[in-house]
Amino acid sequence: MISSEDLQLIQSIHLRLGRRVDSPFAGEYKSAFRGQGMEFEDVRVYIPGDDVRQIDWNVTARLGVPHIKQYREEREMQLMLVADVSASMNFGTKPQDKKKSMAMVVGALAFAALRSGDRVGMLTFANGVEHFSAPKKGNGHVWSLIRNIFAHPAQGKASTIEEALKHLDRYCSRKMTLCMVSDFLFPPCERISVLAQKHTMHAFVIHDPLEVDFPNAGLVDIADAESGERRLVDTREWESREHVERRVQQLRKQGVRVSSLSTKEDPIEVILKHFHQFGS
Repeated sequence: MISSEDLQLIQSIHLRLGRRVDSPFAGEYKSAFRGQGMEFEDVRVYIPGDDVRQIDWNVTARLGVPHIKQYREEREMQLMLVADVSASMNFGTKPQDKKKSMAMVVGALAFAALRSGDRVGMLTFANGVEHFSAPKKGNGHVWSLIRNIFAHPAQGKASTIEEALKHLDRYCSRKMTLCMVSDFLFPPCERISVLAQKHTMHAFVIHDPLEVDFPNAGLVDIADAESGERRLVDTREWESREHVERRVQQLRKQGVRVSSLSTKEDPIEVILKHFHQFGS
């Protein structure tokens, strides 16, 4: 059940993003998320002057005559968002928590996809798959995606992305663009590397400054938001479970195009920087 406060927040996010995600923003999205927008169509005999980088060596070896790959412009791409709705995403220093930042990212990318003529879907996960929305179009669909961020109360279990990615691996029969939005406070997942070889993968690592720079308050009794486990922590020796930059570097090693987003930053500005960094 979504509270009236969350419904007002969803409406506010939907309206604000509808105004901010304009044509230039959608154009930057298209450059970063769709690249050249080309997909393989056929092969033909090589003609002098053709780009030798497009030679299909397997066909050439089989037929004994040089052939090159032909491509056509991809009219429509499918964007699949993978959103973490586990308990740790509720953390954040006022007024913004990680879940609100994630909702802004999800909404902005969904609007940009629709304004570029693409379909967009979303899978939410915590300890497993929470909800799956197949790729669709329409402003009403953007509303439902943002709503789903708040619709599933976080369970008191440690989050894992493994089952979510298994589900996507079965679903994604053709190449798609996948974008993960999470704090990535779970063990490294090898399936990310596998999917990154099949699809174009992006990620936003969401964090709160307090997670990294905890104030010196001596001994503090702390409860893990996901496991419920309590322990006494000496804040003079505090270290985050894993520093943000290490999480970012781990994803980069796995072939993911990744940016970090603090709850103190404007999500739209960070997304634009991401577009500029990874645009073609």
